[in-house]
Amino acid sequence: MNAEAVNPSPGPVPPATGGAVTPAPRRKSRPRLDLRRLGRAALLGTGSAARGRLPDAIGHVVEAHRAHHPDADLDPLHRAYVLAESSHRGQMRKSGEPYITHPLAVTLILAELGAETTTLTASLLHDTVEDTDVTLDQVGEEFGAEVRYLVDGVTKLEKVDYGAAAEPETFRKMLLATGNDVRVMSIKLADRLHNMRTLGVMRREKQERIAKVTRDVLIPLAERLGVQALKSELEDLVFAVMHPEEYAHTRELVAENAARADDPLAAVADEVRGVLREADIPAEVLIRPRHFVSVHRVSRKRGTLRGADFGRLLVLVQEDADCYAVLGELHTCLTPVVSEFKDFIAVPKFNLYQSLHTAVARAEDGQVVEVLIRTHQMHKVAEAGVVALGNPYAPPSEEQGAGDGERADPTRPGWLSRLLDWQRGAPDPDTFWSTLREDLAQDREITVFRPDGGTLGLPEGATCVDAAYAQYGEDAHATIGARVNGRLATMSTVLRDGDTVQLLMGQDPASEPSGDWLEHARTPAARIAIQRRLAARPAASPADAGDADEAADAEGPVRGPAAGDSPAQRPARGGPAAPRSASADVRVDAPEATVRLAGCCTPVPPDEITGFPVRGGVVTVHRAGCAAVARMKSAGRPEVGVSWGESTECRVTLLAESFGRPHLLADLTEAMALEGAEIVSATVDPPDRQRVRHSYTVVLPDAARLPALMRAMRDVPGVYDVSRAQPQPTGV
Repeated sequence: MNAEAVNPSPGPVPPATGGAVTPAPRRKSRPRLDLRRLGRAALLGTGSAARGRLPDAIGHVVEAHRAHHPDADLDPLHRAYVLAESSHRGQMRKSGEPYITHPLAVTLILAELGAETTTLTASLLHDTVEDTDVTLDQVGEEFGAEVRYLVDGVTKLEKVDYGAAAEPETFRKMLLATGNDVRVMSIKLADRLHNMRTLGVMRREKQERIAKVTRDVLIPLAERLGVQALKSELEDLVFAVMHPEEYAHTRELVAENAARADDPLAAVADEVRGVLREADIPAEVLIRPRHFVSVHRVSRKRGTLRGADFGRLLVLVQEDADCYAVLGELHTCLTPVVSEFKDFIAVPKFNLYQSLHTAVARAEDGQVVEVLIRTHQMHKVAEAGVVALGNPYAPPSEEQGAGDGERADPTRPGWLSRLLDWQRGAPDPDTFWSTLREDLAQDREITVFRPDGGTLGLPEGATCVDAAYAQYGEDAHATIGARVNGRLATMSTVLRDGDTVQLLMGQDPASEPSGDWLEHARTPAARIAIQRRLAARPAASPADAGDADEAADAEGPVRGPAAGDSPAQRPARGGPAAPRSASADVRVDAPEATVRLAGCCTPVPPDEITGFPVRGGVVTVHRAGCAAVARMKSAGRPEVGVSWGESTECRVTLLAESFGRPHLLADLTEAMALEGAEIVSATVDPPDRQRVRHSYTVVLPDAARLPALMRAMRDVPGVYDVSRAQPQPTGV
């Protein structure tokens, strides 16, 4: 039997009159019900109820349901209640109340959130198959396939132990059972909320066990499904059980603030109303008290709490554009705290949440008041999440629309859809379970932008690896690099909120991820995809994955010389190119001197140059900015005047940096040949984390062609930088 508790645990303190903050009207108009009275009504009222009249015991459910769905057909609720009451008759909760009070309370929670009739019908019946003689077939015959499916899903959930010791495969099956319709999880969350409200008669050890499971699994699930109303109350109830002393202290702080004569939130609310009235913007301004856990967090962060810390202002308007109009007026007429601004309307959060967040400072005492700005529809979704999206099988309403991919299908919100993909892709249940728990532990999200203007929602601490798999799925194996805010970045780069990420993709569909990507993956999607690909790889050493060295050797002249090199000119494997007498025309102020262009800086016309004599009657020509020039000048070495002659032919060494991929060298050398470059020698350094550094010494018939050659090399896929050989502080 699912529901066992009786006496309510200590709940939030009701605000005192006078200086108390005002909760949202809908929540204020429906105080918590007397479940004992409902239980008596269930026992006494059902038998005498006429067929066409709803029993009094579910009158509160009907009232809440009609507030959201005025035209709903109430007959299924009538029949479901009669079946549930008759099936549970004689069963009692541990508190001594009739058991029917539990499904009634769960259904009322969902009705207040705006759940549609099918969900409420299944909620009334959610314990009948598990705890009574009613069968699923009977439910299906009486109420249809949808209700049968939902009741079956909730029944399976009841059999799952999803605490820290849960079997991974059991939890995986549970998600499979519920993943196709989030209404199953919605009923389970409401069921857990009522049980947490009535946890008082349990043994202390059992209270803590149930609270811990709620904290570790169900509260994160509620967060990801966007059901903030359930999440906030569950957090407070868990807080009361797990940290009773801190809860009592926080409760005392809230009570003291509610009894204050002056309320800074009320004063700012009046000021905001005046500003919006003058601007002719129709809006409703409410004061939203923080729930206990939120107050506790603010207390730990700021120390001593001030009046404005106990709540936030909520401004409700009709249209999206009105949200920005309100923001403009507030920032114009009040003192904004710019660092507190966030736009979750343009970039919605992964759990459907949309709102503008800002803060203003009071002129009198400098207290900062947080302000939330949203439409009425945004507020409905912010409170109820997927529950507010209605029947997933009905045609979408104009309100829901289909603009945002994560809101188009309420049965599969973005996070849950990804969750199902993870479980299908995980190589084993333990991998799935560990990645899921890591994801549930993430309570903050960032948004990064794609170059095309799209967005990716990622957990805080995500890297370019995670962005690749979020955007491309399994195709991300072919990622060869990334640019963050226009600058080249490693795949291990940690992304920040608002970054723009451009992913550089290779052309080979058989590409494999680097083995060290696992160290940098933070999302389950990335970790599972990488693990599965690596597990499917042949038994060769993982370190060989993506080894650009072997791939390049297969292409031909990687470290060996280009055609036409003499043996003396061939560099050692992996070493620098040997310098060769320059073919460029250089005039030197020294009779019978032999000219050699320095290999450290490879000057070409029209570079400013200087020369230094070395042994054997040779003059080495350097670029004027070469580090070797400064070192030799400081050592007192004499300079020799040099200048460019009439010939424009030049020899230069270019350094290309790229990501390893098949056919890269063939593409690169072809691009160079098309620009008229004669490759004298080429070397490739050993690859480092899939990055490869190439060195090419080339001869161009005209130095003016050098910029075009470098551009052509950069345009080769996989090449991310090309530069001339940098001056180095080495001997000449």
